[in-house]
Amino acid sequence: MPMLTEWRTGGEGIPGYRALADRLRLLVLDGRLPVDTVLPSERTLAEALQTSRTTTTSAYRLLREAGFAEGSQGAGTWTTLPRSEGRGEAPIWPEHLSGEPDPAGARGDFSSAALEAPAELYPAYQAALAEMPRFLPGNGYVTSGLPLLRDRIAQRYTAAGLPTTPEQILVTNGALQALHLVLSLVMERGDRVLVEHPTYPAAAQAIRTRGGRCVPLPVEAGWDIGRMATLIRQTGAHLAYVMPDFQNPTGRLMTEDDRRELGAMIADTGCRIIVDETMRELDLRTAIPTAQGREGSEPLPMPRPLAGFAPAEHVITLGSASKTFWGGLRIGWVRASQPLIRRLGLARGNEDLGGPLLEQLATAHLLENLDQIKAHRQQLVAGRALALREALAQNLPGWVVPLPQGGISLWCHLPEPRSSHVAAAARSMGVWLTPGPRFGLDGAFEARIRLPFARPSADLVAMTEVLSRAWHAQGRPHTMDDDLTTV
Repeated sequence: MPMLTEWRTGGEGIPGYRALADRLRLLVLDGRLPVDTVLPSERTLAEALQTSRTTTTSAYRLLREAGFAEGSQGAGTWTTLPRSEGRGEAPIWPEHLSGEPDPAGARGDFSSAALEAPAELYPAYQAALAEMPRFLPGNGYVTSGLPLLRDRIAQRYTAAGLPTTPEQILVTNGALQALHLVLSLVMERGDRVLVEHPTYPAAAQAIRTRGGRCVPLPVEAGWDIGRMATLIRQTGAHLAYVMPDFQNPTGRLMTEDDRRELGAMIADTGCRIIVDETMRELDLRTAIPTAQGREGSEPLPMPRPLAGFAPAEHVITLGSASKTFWGGLRIGWVRASQPLIRRLGLARGNEDLGGPLLEQLATAHLLENLDQIKAHRQQLVAGRALALREALAQNLPGWVVPLPQGGISLWCHLPEPRSSHVAAAARSMGVWLTPGPRFGLDGAFEARIRLPFARPSADLVAMTEVLSRAWHAQGRPHTMDDDLTTV
């Protein structure tokens, strides 16, 4: 009901049933009403909205005809998305491979939320090479990770307010391998898993690949812990995947109070939480005001890691060097209870026996300079975020572009739900972008698009000019009448 506030404000001359149907349709496209949500009965909704049952009945009929709802006798009405056959939908993203030629300027890949290497990377590799001779007499396999790196990662957590020992760390080949490894132990086929909506696409795909069923938790307006507990009880989910530290793609940061409430909920329900902390070091809350020329901004303290608020056996934390340092390192890790880390190490040994020593040594050296690297990265991406946002305001003034609290991307709100078509048009002009539905479950978020600011500012500004041409090339707004015509 709160999402239907002011549903009648669709303009003069628009019938009430059509205004209601349009509002519900946009809620589905935005992901605020997840697919397969059971809607109130026509009578119940009419009473709640203080309108006639004819209005709600006609609105539901329009939704069913346009493919945004289905229903059956006795089962009620539930939300869906139109089937793509014959509708000319844009292709599934991504449709190119990383590593393909990436020209500078307005052309190339603007979909990746990963930065270039910092100046400290090459010296870190030189130091790692100097240390390699002492490892060469051994067999080179370190299934749980290099002890030096495990110790440095454990120190990082301890300094953040979460006491950790090296035995609680498993080093992996990137955070995505860590996620697949964790899912192989804590999830069975058919299990329901609570997933933020929108979310990191590769995480949702990993859950599906291993047979899990994603249950969406809307987070665009923040985390509703009460709703999360309700969904866990209603669906029987015993596992959840969350990004409390600069969530991808919204850039939101979970407050310490919410973490405390979530920790209590975890203890109460027994639900296990996989916490993705890959963006944790990209805090822009102080960097953005500084980049805007405001002086005297004191660094804002980061909330303690979520694992510090819940029973140790219920929280599994994933980390990565990719966003903080460089994607080419391919170093990730798991932080969990010691018994689970041992089980993960044994399971990992059946796959690849261990990761590359040189990259682990280089990462250990980079962690020694973490504070210096982090401060420089934060200022770098803050300047790029502001440059991209200003260029969007000039070239696409109708878009709503909130500044994120952290991370490497803007989550843009479009005035019309045609993200996929705009991304396809931009691709035809040589610019690769990722449309909003890539971050939704079952195709939601057609009125959103994620724009990373990982590239230099000049490239980002030029890209917005191409994006503007792609947006304006799409023609008139898409309406409910278009859906009915298609049907």
